[in-house]
Amino acid sequence: MDTDISPISVDLYFIPVQTRVPLKFGTETLTSVICARACITVANGRGHKAQGWGETPLSVQWAWPSPAPIDRSTPQSLGAGRPTRPESSIGAGYQERCEAMQLFCRMLAEAWAKFDPPQAGHPIELGSDFIESALPELLDKLNGQRGKHKEAMPHLAALVCCSAFDIAVHDAYGQLLGLDVYSTYNKKFMNRDLSCFLEPAEGFKFSFVNKYPADFLNFPPSRTLPAWHLVGGKDLLDASELTGTEPDDGYPVLLPDWIKRDGLKCLKVKLRGDDASWDYERLVRVGEIALENGVLWLSSDFNCTVTDPTYVNNILDRLMRKHPRIYQMILYVEQPFPYDLEKNQIDVHSVSARKPLFMDESAHDWKLIRLGRNLGWTGVALKTCKTQTGAILSLCWAKAHSIAIMVQDLTNPMLAQIPHARLAAHAGTIMGVETNAMQFYPAASAPEEVVHPGLYRRRNGQIDLSTLKGSGFGYRLSEIKRNLPDVSASFKK
Repeated sequence: MDTDISPISVDLYFIPVQTRVPLKFGTETLTSVICARACITVANGRGHKAQGWGETPLSVQWAWPSPAPIDRSTPQSLGAGRPTRPESSIGAGYQERCEAMQLFCRMLAEAWAKFDPPQAGHPIELGSDFIESALPELLDKLNGQRGKHKEAMPHLAALVCCSAFDIAVHDAYGQLLGLDVYSTYNKKFMNRDLSCFLEPAEGFKFSFVNKYPADFLNFPPSRTLPAWHLVGGKDLLDASELTGTEPDDGYPVLLPDWIKRDGLKCLKVKLRGDDASWDYERLVRVGEIALENGVLWLSSDFNCTVTDPTYVNNILDRLMRKHPRIYQMILYVEQPFPYDLEKNQIDVHSVSARKPLFMDESAHDWKLIRLGRNLGWTGVALKTCKTQTGAILSLCWAKAHSIAIMVQDLTNPMLAQIPHARLAAHAGTIMGVETNAMQFYPAASAPEEVVHPGLYRRRNGQIDLSTLKGSGFGYRLSEIKRNLPDVSASFKK
């Protein structure tokens, strides 16, 4: 097609961001993050060129959790019985993983600039070809360079690094055509239908022939979305937990104050997954605050640390008996079980019989969603940090098989918030979108908030996408007054 593109150059930037309060991921705590921002230039067969931008936080603790043993001797500070890691093991492990992810981003920048796909094409075609062929080879190369005595970078971390580039290609395509990129996910612009990327579940009477992503997306998209607020493991629930060291920056600190300020109706509760008493009490305390303040929905995130469904079932059953109203408020349960679904094929039908059960970290692609469906998972939480291409293809497979959809955050600041919100607006989620960068590093997005105020602050429990317009993802980048750091890597074909 005349609209087919291929990448010809890449610039990569690293933008450091500090949290205002810590965010706990499983057994680790995030206090800062490096955001990778990619600018990709693409060209069509006639030599016409355009630039596109993509960004993702390299959330090391989420994408590449530390294998270091938990130190249960260290006193906890914000939550009874919660173990922590020695700071020395956190620091060394984190720095090594963070540097490896940044190195991989530089490798990806060169690979994308020099990527020679089987044929020029649509961003979903280019993205799929890159993810299926170039990405595994690059990951093997990186892990080979690190040596057999170093922990291998997991595929999830590689996808997170790759997502900034993949998103940029989608944006560049829209920029080249002068179109919203979502208006191109159809037969008019794509050379291949979904049968070239997806296969139905065995025995499932459905065909992806002559089907395109637009057939599974919502048009027109939602202009406002209910916003889920993250209640992290270190978040303060009431004044009794104040220590006097909290930030005094004009933003709330206590959960009830966040609810009142933003009009919140949906709370996602981070749990530990290895301390049933703490997890149960945390759900009860948050649930009681929710009831007192007019919140309608809760979700529970066990952080991939559970290995036996009985753990989750016992907590849910106890809630149902003793706090039935709080139990009713739980809309779904998110990823209690380990990341690697293929190595941990746990039958979870008993959990999903109680509440909808959503895959997150383990749902790298549609093939793993297919495996999850066989094991009893009933929903999938999509993330643009696993690539826009992968998220769109996973959405199509899930919807074709009646699997419920959510769109989850990776605490996306700055530009990363926009494709994230756009995906949710087109996805037809079970309830809105998780969005929490305004909790943990609101100042980071100040330049973007000037242009898109409804995206970077929640009002009446919602975010507002109405300011997004124009080509690509509708960033309106020329209006955003952000000073970028020096280019970290630059490559041309």
